[in-house]
Amino acid sequence: MLVGSVAQGLVRFDASGNIVGGLAERWNVSDDGMSYIFRLAATKWPDGRTATAQQVARLLKRAIGPRSRDPLRDALGAIDDVVAMTDRVIEIQLTAPRPNLLAILAQPELAVSKGNEGTGPFTIAPSQQQGEIRLTYELSTPDEETTRKEEVLLSGVATEQAVPAFAAGKIDLVLGGTFVDLLFAQRIKLPRNSLRFDPASGLFGLIPTHAGGPLDNPDVRRLLSQAINRDGIVTALAVPGLAPRGTLFEPGLDGIPAPVAPVWFGTPVSARLPNLVAEGNRLFGKVPKPLIRLLLPEGPGADVLLRQLQSDWGALGFTVERAANPAAADFRLVDAVAPSSSPAWFVRQFRCEATPVCDADADTLMDAARQAPVPAQRYALLVQAAGKIDDKQLFLPITAPVRWSLVSARIQGFAGNRYAVHTLTDLERKPGAGD
Repeated sequence: MLVGSVAQGLVRFDASGNIVGGLAERWNVSDDGMSYIFRLAATKWPDGRTATAQQVARLLKRAIGPRSRDPLRDALGAIDDVVAMTDRVIEIQLTAPRPNLLAILAQPELAVSKGNEGTGPFTIAPSQQQGEIRLTYELSTPDEETTRKEEVLLSGVATEQAVPAFAAGKIDLVLGGTFVDLLFAQRIKLPRNSLRFDPASGLFGLIPTHAGGPLDNPDVRRLLSQAINRDGIVTALAVPGLAPRGTLFEPGLDGIPAPVAPVWFGTPVSARLPNLVAEGNRLFGKVPKPLIRLLLPEGPGADVLLRQLQSDWGALGFTVERAANPAAADFRLVDAVAPSSSPAWFVRQFRCEATPVCDADADTLMDAARQAPVPAQRYALLVQAAGKIDDKQLFLPITAPVRWSLVSARIQGFAGNRYAVHTLTDLERKPGAGD
């Protein structure tokens, strides 16, 4: 939140998740989708020096370079080069079209900074309170006769402290909530309509953590996936609009049809259970079923998930417990929001470079998709890769990621969005309101 407030990329998100100008005041895309050209606004670094296209291009190339630790580096793998054409014009050259490039460039992880300083929109001002950061933002009207100043006090506290403080009117906005800490907000009396949920896109489910052993078997993982009472988990979370999922892909991704749920998905768990018990006995015979250790975050929401899985998998004869550390886990929870609406991000979370249990054929399809010059061909390859991931049960999907916020009546410029990214500018102004 801090980085996205005091530094910006070529573009950024507004409150509703729309792409707006950041360092770039305008941009255009070539007809073949292989080139994005950005014209930088007249922007200065905090030391007063002008931000040039050469500087920005160098910083962006560093973010996507082989030594970069930027979490979005893989999503930018189609970038061939970043070139400063003039002092104020940058071209991003691609190896294949990427219609979702702007959404990735707008993510806070790709905000451009020099040292520890960015180009705004906020600047850090002195604060009298320890653990609190004072952010200020001055915006001049087009005629520059008047200046509007905004000020935000930003701090990071535990959810169990933030929620009561919000309920008492001491905090105007709480951001960053997940399923882990949602119960803290649901158990306290809050002002009406203050608990807001993002329609977040992404992954929420379980990934096997090591190859070998009795659980490294697609049939066993398929058994475990079919035994999950997803409706029970969704009901326990009590998030409006949240729905169970049985596939890697979700509805609404670009270029692909809505995923088809597995045949068993529409049958209640209670009706599936007798066949699942028989299948479990067939797979393990007289051998005791193995202990399943889950790597989960700490918090009441994760405790709810653990109890549900203990009940679901316990009915098949498995014992389930929380893993003491990552090395001891059989499955880990992935709870991640997608940075764009591209299906590529979903499948590439399961490439062999990223996870120890993978499918080489799916990797081959992903690599072919990355190089495919025709969008329809690329999407078809991604669908095939997702099919192999689903078939091998490399991901046990449960539902969508949960992201929530607390928003006071004073905050007018807040809107949920699929990226769960929120700006601190114009918080007291309704979206679209003029000066």
